[in-house]
Amino acid sequence: MNLTWLAWQNLPWIKATGGQWRYALRNAIAMCLALSIAYALALDEPYWAMTSAAVVSFPTVGGVISKSLGRIAGSLLGAGAALLIAGHTLNEPWLFALAIASWLALCTWIQNHYQNNVAYAFSLAGYTAAIIVFTTINITEIGDLWDITQARVCEVITGILCGGLMMMILPSTSDGDTLIKSLKEMHGRLLDHGRLLLQRETTDNVRSAHENVIGQILTLNLLRIQAFWSHYRFRRQNNVLNYVLHQQLRLTSVISSLRRMLLNWPDAPDRLFSTLSLLLDELGRADCDKYRLARLLAEAAPSAQNDYRYQAFWHRLRYFCWLYLNISRWLRLFEQADAETRLSPPVVPALARRSDSAEASWSALRTFSVIVVGCAFTLATQWDSGAAALTLAAISCVLYSSVPSPVSSVSLLLKTLLLLSVFSFIIKFGLMVQVSVLWQFLLFLFPLLVTLQLFKVQQKKRAALWGQLIVFGGSFLAVTNPPTYDYQSFLNDNIAKVCGVLLAWLAFLILRPSSDKRRSRRHIRALRHEFLDQLSRRPHLSESRFESLIYYRVNQLNASRDEPARLWLLRWGVVLLNCSHIVWQLRDWRSDSPELLAMREALLQNLHRIISGKGIQHGALEETLAELRESVDKLAAGGTKSETELAGIAWRLCCSLSQLQQARP
Repeated sequence: MNLTWLAWQNLPWIKATGGQWRYALRNAIAMCLALSIAYALALDEPYWAMTSAAVVSFPTVGGVISKSLGRIAGSLLGAGAALLIAGHTLNEPWLFALAIASWLALCTWIQNHYQNNVAYAFSLAGYTAAIIVFTTINITEIGDLWDITQARVCEVITGILCGGLMMMILPSTSDGDTLIKSLKEMHGRLLDHGRLLLQRETTDNVRSAHENVIGQILTLNLLRIQAFWSHYRFRRQNNVLNYVLHQQLRLTSVISSLRRMLLNWPDAPDRLFSTLSLLLDELGRADCDKYRLARLLAEAAPSAQNDYRYQAFWHRLRYFCWLYLNISRWLRLFEQADAETRLSPPVVPALARRSDSAEASWSALRTFSVIVVGCAFTLATQWDSGAAALTLAAISCVLYSSVPSPVSSVSLLLKTLLLLSVFSFIIKFGLMVQVSVLWQFLLFLFPLLVTLQLFKVQQKKRAALWGQLIVFGGSFLAVTNPPTYDYQSFLNDNIAKVCGVLLAWLAFLILRPSSDKRRSRRHIRALRHEFLDQLSRRPHLSESRFESLIYYRVNQLNASRDEPARLWLLRWGVVLLNCSHIVWQLRDWRSDSPELLAMREALLQNLHRIISGKGIQHGALEETLAELRESVDKLAAGGTKSETELAGIAWRLCCSLSQLQQARP
């Protein structure tokens, strides 16, 4: 038996760092303070205040503020919905069941369409309504409905205010400092990514590295949102941060297109790779100078005017260098700006995202079915503890509808509830029954919460388990005012809560979320439709917005274990993104020759022949690739500057489309 965890130096209180102690103390004090204030306000179920303080326990200021705002908005919306539903349907049980099931399904559907505060607010609106509504099914006076509703809202807001107060007293690291540090690290990581991809040898980890870079940039967007709420300086300079993220995504696209050209250029000169190494080293220097870069680029410039491949690669490489320097400049300006400085980068839209409406509708149907089945069973059996089961079933369905692996998440919640059932029984009937005043209970609760918080930050693999123990511990202990110690009711409620989660677990198994293979196909189909919009004369999405949308879709399967699904989604995303950049370049390309302009239009029309909403037209693809090679040879033979430029663009298009030869029709 391994007992090394019992060693003195491995105890959580001894090995905890200063930051971990600050986090644990802040959240434990906030939870105890919320419980005490709720008791002082004579709220009947003060444990909801403690739970609310636990839910908003975020390690950063911006996270606490954004989560608190979402929780307040969601709680008020859910409370309003609960008043309407219970006030109008409580005397009609089946109408009541359909009404609350429809509300929870609507909240699930909306939550799956958004991220961050909006998704969090609607998930709170769903299960806040469930918490209030299901506890009112046995009331006889309509006035009790208002009392219960305002008590739950007061408890939630009390917990939020206590969490915010403790964040002010024991603040954590700044979101802005974390964001700036992460942006600079990402900037250097993009250079390393370029070194990995822009080499003659092909390695096996290129695809995973590309996926990781995309995911990390999109994660930085979440940090940007948190920093937005943490300090007015970041709200003022939000346009700079958004622009930098767009440019980092563009840099990723440029690296991908350069690699695609190298793979289709087997006889690339050796001096090109040596110049690439020198350029990347120069870009990595802290005192990188545009003049030195220009000299290196001039030394590597193609000597032959009609060498279209070298010309196309060199121009794209120069664009990569200037783009990298531009990002460095804006990062430096942002870091040096004071509170009064206003920076004005080029205007770009927010990073795009599109929800999977089919998956959102399926999740809404699952939630609706679970609540209707649960209500039907409760009505048929007149189960006294049915409200507790329905509440936990609603929370599980709404909360885990949008997580990557809901079955495993609900299984973990089930394990947590079983542990809490045993643990809470021992505490409630072994300790709490002997305690007569609150401060005596807090003497036990506070060190327990501190220890659990330390376990949460130290044991990363079990952080979800410790977090659930902290959040759901209050509801299982059921610290009420006045305290109640009904042995039978306590056991029945705990069993009902476990049964409610079991019902949700069965629902996720029967009405299971779409497989990664199906999700990949839906995303690919959406990408094709969005790319066809790019081919229109007046596309709805700009080049930058389409680029961020593609990366968002590619990142949706970043954690998938289905390698073919991930591979094809990434391949389609990269191909269509490279083609979209070429389309925008062709639109901007000008020439005095009517023949060259006609060839440009033919290139755009060929993309319509190849790609449709249903997939690839392989016959048209082979014909188009052959025509592109003929056009490239013909243009290269002309030798003029315009012909060489158009030949380079056509060659880049051929390089990108060649990947689709392996795609299914």
